[in-house]
Amino acid sequence: MFAALADPTRRRVIARLGAGPASVGELASPLSISLPSFMKHMRSLESCGLITTEKSGRVRTCVLNQNRFHLLTGWLEEQRRIWEESTDRLEQFVTQEES
Repeated sequence: MFAALADPTRRRVIARLGAGPASVGELASPLSISLPSFMKHMRSLESCGLITTEKSGRVRTCVLNQNRFHLLTGWLEEQRRIWEESTDRLEQFVTQEES
């Protein structure tokens, strides 16, 4: 997921999908890249599970996969807790040494 989110084009797609489902054409139109290049970005987002797509006729609609974002959020919160505990202990150590 982090590799997929590392790319600014994919982050723009995710940001747009945060407002609701959109077709591939709607997502690609503000970007200045070819459709085949854009589709590589879409496959990357879909393969890691951040989005799902559904084809209806000629239109492929994309939707954010909220469950994957909850997984990512949970992991980030755990990392934050670990680092805050570590920095809190470091702060205590430093302030005790100064006393």
